Amino acid sequence: MTDSTLLFMVILFAAAVLAVPVTARLGLGSVIGYLVAGVLVGPEVFGWVSHPEKILHLAEFGVVLLLFLIGLELNPRRLWTLRRSIFGLGSAQLFLTILLVAIALHFMQWTWREAIAGGMGVAMSSTAIAMQIIGERGLRQHPAGQKGFGILLFQDIAVVPLLLLASLLTPGGGASPMDEFSFKHALTAVLSIVGIIIGGRYLTRPVFRWIAGARIHELSIAFSLLIVVGISYVMVKVGLSMALGAFLAGVILAESEYRHELEANIEPFKGLLLGLFFLAVGMSINLKLLAAQPLLIAGLVCGLILIKTLVIVIVSWFSGVKKRDNLLLGLLLSQGGEFAFVLYSHAIQTGSLPSSRVDLLNGVVGLSMLTTPLLLLIYDRWAAAACVEDERKRAPDAIPEEKHPVIIAGFGRMGQIVARLLHTNRISTTVIDHNPEHIENVRRYGYKAYYGDASQLQLLEAAGLAHARMLVITMNDRAAVTRVAEMVKREYPQVPILVRAYDRTHAYELMDKGIEHFERETFGSALLIGCKALEIMGVHPYQAWRTALHFREYDVATLHRLYPYHGDEKQFISKTREAREQLEKLFAQDATALKSGDPADGWD
Repeated sequence: MTDSTLLFMVILFAAAVLAVPVTARLGLGSVIGYLVAGVLVGPEVFGWVSHPEKILHLAEFGVVLLLFLIGLELNPRRLWTLRRSIFGLGSAQLFLTILLVAIALHFMQWTWREAIAGGMGVAMSSTAIAMQIIGERGLRQHPAGQKGFGILLFQDIAVVPLLLLASLLTPGGGASPMDEFSFKHALTAVLSIVGIIIGGRYLTRPVFRWIAGARIHELSIAFSLLIVVGISYVMVKVGLSMALGAFLAGVILAESEYRHELEANIEPFKGLLLGLFFLAVGMSINLKLLAAQPLLIAGLVCGLILIKTLVIVIVSWFSGVKKRDNLLLGLLLSQGGEFAFVLYSHAIQTGSLPSSRVDLLNGVVGLSMLTTPLLLLIYDRWAAAACVEDERKRAPDAIPEEKHPVIIAGFGRMGQIVARLLHTNRISTTVIDHNPEHIENVRRYGYKAYYGDASQLQLLEAAGLAHARMLVITMNDRAAVTRVAEMVKREYPQVPILVRAYDRTHAYELMDKGIEHFERETFGSALLIGCKALEIMGVHPYQAWRTALHFREYDVATLHRLYPYHGDEKQFISKTREAREQLEKLFAQDATALKSGDPADGWD
């Protein structure tokens, strides 16, 4: 390895390490950090990297790995449920965007051939950017994330037809491309896909078992990469998309018992190569062209974002997506994609686009990629403000005088479990929650649920607080929980209050307010997990349960015993150490008692 190669690697990694944490802390996400770092080290600014296209070809493999990992999370049944998003939304978005962009470019004195070729490139969104943001924001199960994935998948499927169409747009008429993509090539492609499906289902498992028997982790990683690289190579050879082939391989292996091992082996390579891809895109942005025609390029970028967002908002609205979700989806896919660079390079070779037009379009695509994280940041602030405004506009529901014995304030995950347990024992409840979606969902299952802010005493009184036998507060806002508990304790001291406490400190805060009944929100589940862990490690179920029970009793007693000292840090630490030592002695005594034959008959 030469000194120049080492210096080149140092520059790339240093740029990423310095830029990405800054943008992440500013709330812009990692993608824009990589893009900015690429612009800085590229040929247009510091000039430390002079040939970004070479890096781009290598780094495109990061997109391939990303789609493979996405495929691993989608078995064929789940993929079938997305068919409307893939073929309905995907096709409508692609063809409408191409049409509108082509019309706009034709009005700018582009020929129809150039306008259509230009529209095909920018109609594709960036799979790398969109899926990275979907992952970072936890949108995989969100309607916008699922619909967006369907559209992106259709775009990957459309890669080959669009390349073929670009070839047909050559000034000479383009008969030769059709000859190249003959029936023989189509048959080869179909047979290759069938071979991948059969091989993935029946050959990978025995090979994985054989490799696992060698107990060499590097071999497992190498085989995981071999699967992706090999399938991508086959797809390219038969004229299909590498990314589509990798996704197909992931879907095939989604039900394999080695899925998690594959995921763990490939994840680090995916992250590294995707970062390199974004760096290369940043380096490819032609700043000289931007400086020469700033108004034209700015107008084209804004026009592209507006057209793509508008098209996606309209088609997703017709498919039943909610207003805020379809706007989020539109902004998520509003940028041009990495495929544009491939298509425009192909368009130059076939003569359907001159190099001057391609330079302009590449600049627009690269800059549009920079805008997505910024637009989503603006969306977040708007959506948060709109949510607050909607809640202010919506009046609380009118609650009839039903006088159910239990009122539950907060109907999230914890409140729902409490309500189900009470209903199982035929104890009726009145539920109050400030989330309209929670209310709509639970009403469908017959629960009495009402929209409103439980911190308003009038609402609780309308729900029958004066006659209630218990108020359960399970809201996830720690300050609001304390405020409601204190208010009810003061105004209706005869009503028992059961509270969801955030942690030990919050428990002491509630005790200061005179609240006696509370449960720390993760304490019970942690005990159950610990009990299950003991069983898995070979401890008898009775002993595991008894250990957890003793721990709970002692911890609750210690919580109350240390309460007088929680305001004095020095005393509190000292008493906590004493309690820990006493707990260890208690466990030792318990272990001795069990060895002597404590009864556990029938526990299994």
